[in-house]
Amino acid sequence: MKRVFILILLLVAAGQCVEAKKPAQNSSKVKNIIYMIGDGMGLSHVSMLQIEAGYAPTAFDSAQNLALIKTHSANNRVTDSAAAGTALATGYKTDNGTLGQQPDGTHVESIMAKAVRDDYATGLVVTCYLQHATPAAFYAHVKGRGDSDQISRDFMQSGVDVAFGGGKKVFEEAYKESGEDYAALLKDNGYEVIYDEADMENISSGRVVGLFADENLPEMKDGRGDYLAHATEKALEILTNNVKADKKRGFVMMVEGSQIDYRSHANDVQGVLDEMRDFEKAVKVAMDYADTHEGTLVVICADHETSGMSIPSNKTDFTLPESGISYDFSTSGHTGIMVPVYLYGAGAEQINGIMENTELSQKLQQLIGVSDK
Repeated sequence: MKRVFILILLLVAAGQCVEAKKPAQNSSKVKNIIYMIGDGMGLSHVSMLQIEAGYAPTAFDSAQNLALIKTHSANNRVTDSAAAGTALATGYKTDNGTLGQQPDGTHVESIMAKAVRDDYATGLVVTCYLQHATPAAFYAHVKGRGDSDQISRDFMQSGVDVAFGGGKKVFEEAYKESGEDYAALLKDNGYEVIYDEADMENISSGRVVGLFADENLPEMKDGRGDYLAHATEKALEILTNNVKADKKRGFVMMVEGSQIDYRSHANDVQGVLDEMRDFEKAVKVAMDYADTHEGTLVVICADHETSGMSIPSNKTDFTLPESGISYDFSTSGHTGIMVPVYLYGAGAEQINGIMENTELSQKLQQLIGVSDK
């Protein structure tokens, strides 16, 4: 009898453990997409994170499905962030340096623009300025990514509900010549404008633009702290409440680990690791959200790989018990290699194999049923 009692206790405890986790179900209909882009993040970057964690499980290891995407642009075998961002956002290839339009100048809508029109809530969370190439690919239409004035004006027309990042000075410059007050224009469009991260705590719904730096936010080494994970969590809270209050179909949110790319360009080993750890925290926030909100798909990918990082053994005699490793860089620029896609949650099983970056965007648009004009 005692053995039977112990067995019952063990079974109950096991059941409680399973109940506590409740991982995201990947067979339900997709209502929400959390599109996470590690700018410049290749497989070696993720491997570095894994190695430096002592092979303890990372958030990436929780992925329920994997794919690979090709990154070339319309006019170059090695893409920049503008062309790659456009491909991921819209499902169309374009030339390097171009945002939201095809090489012939034809404007193309992003998944986010379509989501706004089709009654979804939308959000952007980045560690760069909001007018930078990747976030701008989700709302702007310009021939040159450096046209920050037009990009700022395009944001005003975007209808995005939540935007957290830098760019205060960029907005100011865009409206300096006309003498208009960008903050007043945003408020006229229904936004609350905040400049201190602490002010996020006072907002739980509605439209908000958080401009937490003149341009890019600080590097991790300069004290950025847990901004990205915190802002991701707050944006999810706001979007969830907006969906409920306004009876929206769901939401589309893009989160970028923007400065993985910056540190990779600098061939800064510790900086890359810091940025990858920071991005992973935001990935975990997204996955935890998917675990408790049915119909949420988390997509983690990169726009391209930066630095050609490799992780070679320090010795060529592999009979030794431990040879040590190095983190080496082949370039300070971008590379043409494919990059990984990690999928978690609703619909994760529906994206597989090797594809163009445009195909990934097209499949995501199909999964939530957003339409062309």
